[in-house]
Amino acid sequence: MAPHQAPSRSNPSHRHSRPNAGRIRRSAAAAAAGLTAVALLSACSYGSKADNKADTAATVGNSASGPKLSADTVKIGYFANLTHGTPLVGLQEGLFQKELGATQVKTQVFNAGPAEIEALNAGSIDIGWIGPSPAINGYTKSDGKSLKIIGGSASGGVKLVVNPDRISSLDDLKGKKIATPQLGNTQDVALLNYLAGKGFKVDAASGAGDVSVVRTDNKVTPDAYKQGSIDGAWVPEPTASKLVTLGAKVLLNEKDVWPDKKFVITNIIVSQKFLKEHPDVVEAVLRGSVNTNAFIQASPYKAKADANAAIKKETGTALEPAVLDPAWADIDFLDDPLANTLQAEADHAVTAGLLKKPNLNGIYDLTLLNKVLAAQGQPPVADAGLGAK
Repeated sequence: MAPHQAPSRSNPSHRHSRPNAGRIRRSAAAAAAGLTAVALLSACSYGSKADNKADTAATVGNSASGPKLSADTVKIGYFANLTHGTPLVGLQEGLFQKELGATQVKTQVFNAGPAEIEALNAGSIDIGWIGPSPAINGYTKSDGKSLKIIGGSASGGVKLVVNPDRISSLDDLKGKKIATPQLGNTQDVALLNYLAGKGFKVDAASGAGDVSVVRTDNKVTPDAYKQGSIDGAWVPEPTASKLVTLGAKVLLNEKDVWPDKKFVITNIIVSQKFLKEHPDVVEAVLRGSVNTNAFIQASPYKAKADANAAIKKETGTALEPAVLDPAWADIDFLDDPLANTLQAEADHAVTAGLLKKPNLNGIYDLTLLNKVLAAQGQPPVADAGLGAK
């Protein structure tokens, strides 16, 4: 049996290829022992430890003009991370502001999913790009009242990279130390599920077992690798490519263990209150997202440069080509939220004992996204039976 059992569905047709930048495709799971399932999941994102400090909000597009929508401003949150390439590129190119007209965009950059969920619940942001684990947590913790997933954004961009002097094949993993970003986060669940599928026994809470799972913040994982305290890591980009520049080798690309090589890494969420009060603004943001993904497809090199420029602006440091190029190429930017894989990721966390079975009914509302896609002559995307009730 394959380690990931996400239901398969037909793959939408693609009109273009995207050299060195992946392909556009239409289109989490966490919490852990020692605390309640939901409580620990709230500490999980897909790359950073929880940090309640978000960057100061910035206004984008002060010279906006055009039709007046129902809100004067829309507050958008995201990470300065390549897997959030859609907002990075779309904001840089003004593609969101173009659709929003006179409605101002205010942005806020976060370091971790829990802080972004808190901001959404508090009304500090209205719409956000976020990973599957915090999206599931935000929905279940609020009894299905805080947010909706309204679209997809990215798939892929996760690899198992190892020290080739210590590990030459998957059979060599026994007795080795493999890092993941955080207990119960999306990559942690993926590694635990993969190891279980290979017959390795690991205690999910402690990480002890046939393979030692070492929870290490992505920021320090490269140093841990250089010091030899880990033998490899199951991590998202650009951390995986940073490790490769240090001599690590890619042993497994996570997309290779998923049906159709697709799995959700970034979604678009919205406050249910904002969705109800300002559906026209939400629709405009979704048009901007779809148009940005099309721009990434049509102009992959310009889009990659845009994303790197945005990262440098937010973090002070641009990614070197040796890291940027392979990392960007492995991420697929898409409109489909890949709902089947979200459910599968949640199921994997339940199986690992990291999450009590969540009720995800109603987590998706893809009505506006499918309206936008239909207007562009594109096929609708599915919610895997988890749509609005």
